[in-house]
Amino acid sequence: MKKNQNFIDALNYRRSVRVYDSEIEIDSEIVKNCIKQATLAPNSSNMQLWEFYHITSKDILSKLSKACLDQNAAATAKEMVVFVVRKDLWKKRRKSHLNYLEKIFGKKPIKEYSSREQFAINYYKKLIPFIYSDFFGIFGLIKYFIGLITGFFKPNYRQLRNSDMRIVAHKSVGLAAQTFMLSMASEGFDTCPMEGFDSARVKKILKLPYKSEINMIVSCGIRKPEGIYGERYRIPFKEVYKHI
Repeated sequence: MKKNQNFIDALNYRRSVRVYDSEIEIDSEIVKNCIKQATLAPNSSNMQLWEFYHITSKDILSKLSKACLDQNAAATAKEMVVFVVRKDLWKKRRKSHLNYLEKIFGKKPIKEYSSREQFAINYYKKLIPFIYSDFFGIFGLIKYFIGLITGFFKPNYRQLRNSDMRIVAHKSVGLAAQTFMLSMASEGFDTCPMEGFDSARVKKILKLPYKSEINMIVSCGIRKPEGIYGERYRIPFKEVYKHI
């Protein structure tokens, strides 16, 4: 276990650990700080449609382990972090952005802002509602066909359905999860991203809102030798790298 590793060292050190050492505790404050660093991850329109549930309670960990199908990565974890998608908070996040822009640009009539400032304000005032607004999927379908028709004449953003924006939100949270795991690796801590879980039970355990969605659950601890399933395997680089 090495602390304060540089990026390349952390990247190589990080593995999906399936079994953690029950004798070694981890520092919850360091885990919390790694979650804080995860909030610096790039995300779509900087909307930050995420929440991070840091689980240290042994009782909740036990319940989550069962909800994670009692896989070893969950059963032996010292702590867990549940990465939650909150696409339903887009209006709140949008308002927060507009308040921030007003704070840094000053409150004045729109015509008095510079073109750059007007673009930023209109982005959150007009474009974000257009992209995220929907009504039982109907508005999203209308926007999709508008984009499809417009696309015949010029390059156009086409991912406008509710299902498309759901994917966008999940991608952003996935970036935060990856940032967290690399941050943990830099501290010499181990993690395992888990997708094998009963989402309904996890939401009930954590009392999550109905419209929230779980992106992944990351278990945390210190690896045991048997927790790493052999040498890391990757498809040959030449098969996945396309230079154009």
